Amino acid sequence: MLCLLLAVSASVHSANVVINVPVASMYSRASANADVVSQAIYGANAGVLARRTGWLRIRTADGYAGWIVAAQALRHAPYAQTGTFVQVESLFANLYREADVTKHRPLLTLPFEARLEVLVDRRDDLRWLQVRLSSGRKAWVQRGDVSADLNPRSLAEVLQFSRRFLGLPYLWGGASTYGYDCSGFTQMLLRRRGVLLPRDAGQQAAWSGAVAAPKDKLQPGDLLYFGDSPDKITHTGMYLGNEEFIDATPWQHPVVQIDRLDDAHWAPLFVAARRIP
Repeated sequence: MLCLLLAVSASVHSANVVINVPVASMYSRASANADVVSQAIYGANAGVLARRTGWLRIRTADGYAGWIVAAQALRHAPYAQTGTFVQVESLFANLYREADVTKHRPLLTLPFEARLEVLVDRRDDLRWLQVRLSSGRKAWVQRGDVSADLNPRSLAEVLQFSRRFLGLPYLWGGASTYGYDCSGFTQMLLRRRGVLLPRDAGQQAAWSGAVAAPKDKLQPGDLLYFGDSPDKITHTGMYLGNEEFIDATPWQHPVVQIDRLDDAHWAPLFVAARRIP
């Protein structure tokens, strides 16, 4: 297999690719039998670190690296970064070949946060936007599924917003509404505040951008970390107040749910809390 590894040149490191499937799993190795370490969603830009036959090793905007199937990304100038673009605001958004939901099945069903370049915005059309996909193909999306307002939200807004995700499935390595893992979920909530949190729970707990929060003085919005010790963080969630926190967990019910800090399962595992200043 080593003969398949191509030399990584400066041009490879600088190449930009755009994810062109709803969700691309990122693997620890260039194999579908490897473990999934994270995901990249449609419209995300990533740098290419290495190539193997049928595979790309990419680095996403949060600095995380992993291998994806090469066909799931297109070599492309940065997509949906300048000009007019929108972000999926619904949990999922269907894209159609025409401005009609009845004639054909959707071209794509995209998760929350997927970005799209706007091609035509007819102000007299209160329902539809025409967008340009990363492939260059034209498609239509309903206005109610997307938003051009990417301004950071307040802590109170994020706490309320977090409940929209209750019941979505837990998925190891998940970073989309098709399924979140614990740190993918808290990372997404902090993005809503305009904060780019590290990807993994252990990295988040050690991140210099947050400060320690005493357990007896927890505030809504604090990030909670659980594990065997400060060096073995395995889980995270966001504190809601009154001993409750929201998290994506496989414990008992593998979904995004509200748990209690004083629960017999979680209380002995609590290690630390962090607060964004």
